[in-house]
Amino acid sequence: MTVLPDDGLSLAAEFPDATHDEWQRLVSGVLRKAGKDISGTAAEDELSTTFDDGLHARPLYTADAVPDRGLPGFAPFVRGARAEGNTPGGWDVRQRHTGSDAQALRDAVLADLENGVTSLWLPLGEGGLPVAGLDRALEGVYLDLAPVALDAGAETAEAADAWLRIAEERGVAADALRGTFGADPLGYEARTGTAGDTAAAVALARKAVAGHPGIRALTVDALPFHEAGGSAAQELGASLATGLAYVRELTGAGLTLAEAFGQIEFRYAAVADQFLTIAKLRAARRVWARVAEVCGVPEAGAQRQHAVTSPVMMTRRDPWVNMLRTTVAALGAGVGGADAVTVLPFDQELGVPDAFARRIARNTSTILIEESHLARVTDPAGGSYYVESLTDQVAEAAWAFFQEIERAGGQAKALRAGLVGERLAATWAERSAKLARRKEPVTGVSEFPNLTEKLPERAPAPAVPAGGLPRVRRDEAFEALRARSDAHLAATGSRPKVFLAALGPAAAHTARVTFAANLFQAGGIEPVHDPVTVTAGTVAEAFTASGAAVACVCSSDALYAEEAEPVAAALRAAGAGQVLLAGKGEFGGVDRQVYAGCAAVDLLASLLDHMGVA
Repeated sequence: MTVLPDDGLSLAAEFPDATHDEWQRLVSGVLRKAGKDISGTAAEDELSTTFDDGLHARPLYTADAVPDRGLPGFAPFVRGARAEGNTPGGWDVRQRHTGSDAQALRDAVLADLENGVTSLWLPLGEGGLPVAGLDRALEGVYLDLAPVALDAGAETAEAADAWLRIAEERGVAADALRGTFGADPLGYEARTGTAGDTAAAVALARKAVAGHPGIRALTVDALPFHEAGGSAAQELGASLATGLAYVRELTGAGLTLAEAFGQIEFRYAAVADQFLTIAKLRAARRVWARVAEVCGVPEAGAQRQHAVTSPVMMTRRDPWVNMLRTTVAALGAGVGGADAVTVLPFDQELGVPDAFARRIARNTSTILIEESHLARVTDPAGGSYYVESLTDQVAEAAWAFFQEIERAGGQAKALRAGLVGERLAATWAERSAKLARRKEPVTGVSEFPNLTEKLPERAPAPAVPAGGLPRVRRDEAFEALRARSDAHLAATGSRPKVFLAALGPAAAHTARVTFAANLFQAGGIEPVHDPVTVTAGTVAEAFTASGAAVACVCSSDALYAEEAEPVAAALRAAGAGQVLLAGKGEFGGVDRQVYAGCAAVDLLASLLDHMGVA
C-alpha cells in the first residue's frame, strides 16, 4: 500500500468532531425559532419524512445504519446477483415493441438492435402482435445474439412453440437461445381476472430445463400490482408470493429446487424516486434470497431482475417531461443492480411509439452506461447510510405483506378472495388524495400545465387485456378535467375562463396570480389577467371584458383585509357566478379560498360544473 506524505493540508484537523447530541441541540434551536419547543430525538423526528408503507427518511444517518451486506454475487445478494454485476458491458437494454403490424414491428426491431438495444420484449396475442406474425417480426434478427422476452398471456405456449420453431428452422442451436418464455399464469389472472394455464407454464419449464439452458420459462411480473396503485413493498410482497407459488408448482412436477428457482425472472417497476427504486431492487434480492434460504437452497436465491420504467408515472399531457422521469427511473434501476432495463418511450400513453421516441428510450440507457459510466461499479449505492436504511425498511415491509398473503393461503387464493386488490386499492386511495391536493405534484399536469400545447399524434395502440386489477395513472384525475375542457373548446371555440383580479402592486399579487393561474390551468380553465391592477371601482369593467364566468381575487393578506370584500361585491354585481380568493385566512365576501394543499380536483370539477362544462 502506498502511503502519501503529509503535505500539511489535512482537512478539519484542528476542529473537534461534532457529536450527535450537539447536532440535535442545533436542530432544537432552529425549531424553537419556528415556534416548536422540542429537543433531542423528538427534534430529529420532526425533520423526518414519512412515505407509503410507513417508510421514513431521517434528516441524519450515521455509520451504525450500515449492516454487513456481504459481497456481490453471494447470499443474500443485496449487493448484486452476480459478482461482476453489470461491469462487463452494462445492463441488458431491453426494448418493448408494441403494435399488431408485423412488418412495422420488424423494421422497429432491426433499427433498435442496430442502435444499442441488446434484447427484445415482445407483447403477443391480445394487446400485441398476433403469434402468427412472430416469424415476420423476427426476420433478419440473429436469434443466437439477441435475447427475446415473450409476453403472450393466454397464448404463451403457442408463442413459445413459434419462437423455438423459428429458431430451429434458421439453424440456431437450442443452447444458443437466450431469453424467457414469459409464462406468468398468476400475473395473467391479476391482469384479466381469468385463471392462467399453470400446467402449460410447468410444461414450458420442463422443456427449458431439458434442452434450453439459456431460457427461463416463467416471469413474475409485478407490474400488475404496481399499476393497480400498490406501494413498493406491496409490489415486492406480491411478487414473492407469486414466485413461491411457482416454485411449489415446479417442484411438485419433478424439478429440483435449484432448477425451479433458476426458471424464474422477476419484473419490477422503476419509479422517478431514484432512491426508492435503488432500495426496492436491492430489497427484492434480499427477500427472495431469504425464500431460497428457507427452502434449503441459499445458493439458488440470486434473483434475475428486469426493471421497467413505471407506466403509472407516465403522463398524456406534456409528454416530453416523461423523458426526465424515465431517465431518473433508469438511473435508479441501473444503480440498483437490475439485470435488464426497459425505458418506456415518452409517448407510450398516446399510442404506438414512433421512431424518435424509441430512439430516446434506448439512448437513455446508452448515455447512462457509456457516458455516465454507471455500470463501471457494482452496487455504487452500497454503503450509503440512507440507501442501506431504506433497503432494510422496504425489505421488512415487503416481507410483512408477503406473510399476510401466505397466511391467506398463497397468492392465488389471496387474489381470488380480493385481499390483494383491497390492499392495493387502499394504498392508491391515500395516494390519490395527495395527488388531488397537489401534495404530490405532477409536472406538466397538476403543476405548470400548458393549455396551448399540441400533443404528438400517434397510431392507436392495441387494447390491452383487462378485467382483473385496475390500471391507474398519476394524471388520471386531472386528465379527466382537461378532457372536459378540450371537449368544450371543440364545441364552442373557447375554453372555460376565470378572471384573476389582481389587487395592488406587482410585489403584492404576483406570487398568488402565478399560483392561481397554474391551479386553474391544471383543470383546463383558462386564466384571464388584466395587465393593469384593479380596484373595487374598476374591477367590474375588467371582469365583463374578460368573458369569464367566475373570478379569483389575488393579492397580499394586508390588501385583502382592506379590499377583498368590496372587490368581491363588485364582481358579484358584474355577474360573477362565484368569487374565489387566492390564499387562506379570515376574509369575508368570497365563496371559496384556493391555497396550497386545497382539494384542487374537487374545486376544479365544481367550477367546470358551474360553468356548464360537461
